[in-house]
Amino acid sequence: MLKKIVFFLLIFITVTAFTPAPTYKIALLKYNGGGDWYANLETSLPNLIKFANDNLKTNINPEQGTVDVGSPDIFNYPFVHMTGHGNVVFSSQEADNLRNYLIGGGFLEISDNYGLDKFIRPQMKKVFPELDFIELPFSHPIYHQKYDFPNGLPKIHEHDGTPAQGFGLIYQGRLVCFYDYECDLGDGWESFEIHKDSPEIHQKALKMGANILQYVLMGGENVTKK
Repeated sequence: MLKKIVFFLLIFITVTAFTPAPTYKIALLKYNGGGDWYANLETSLPNLIKFANDNLKTNINPEQGTVDVGSPDIFNYPFVHMTGHGNVVFSSQEADNLRNYLIGGGFLEISDNYGLDKFIRPQMKKVFPELDFIELPFSHPIYHQKYDFPNGLPKIHEHDGTPAQGFGLIYQGRLVCFYDYECDLGDGWESFEIHKDSPEIHQKALKMGANILQYVLMGGENVTKK
């Protein structure tokens, strides 16, 4: 497994540092349990990818990937997005695979599409028994990349009417998972005809998504807003 992790890191560093053409993908995470992992399958990630490529000058392949949580193929993706409304179940093998991916340099962004919270928290405990989700302060760099969000996550969809919150899992000082709760970034990335979000809301969601990508893919701890 150590060789696999080292190989993943070497490939990612080589690709991002030396190749100008689109050479890597980001992916939607497929999981078991009956929940609708495919809830935002059509336009969500493709819209975010286009926005990031246009505005951050990233070189992300415009075609999103789809990867099973327990598959070794997950190591091909530096960034994996997860969403849904319902049940999530990770087997022991899947939890171990996701853990190895995350501690090896990968990143998981979870977007609660309303109803995911009570399922995803215990499953992520299988992945990192020693960690708890912590709410990230508004001063965290993820909110201050190219786009400035001084009050943290934007509120995209109403849900229970409570403020949007951004939670993280931090492993050995590195943020390995970001969880948007009562926010619904994934829905906000989708095209207008899906949810009829206003252009302002759509742009806020895309800008926050771009911040997350910039933080993960472009060394966001040290990025200065432009």
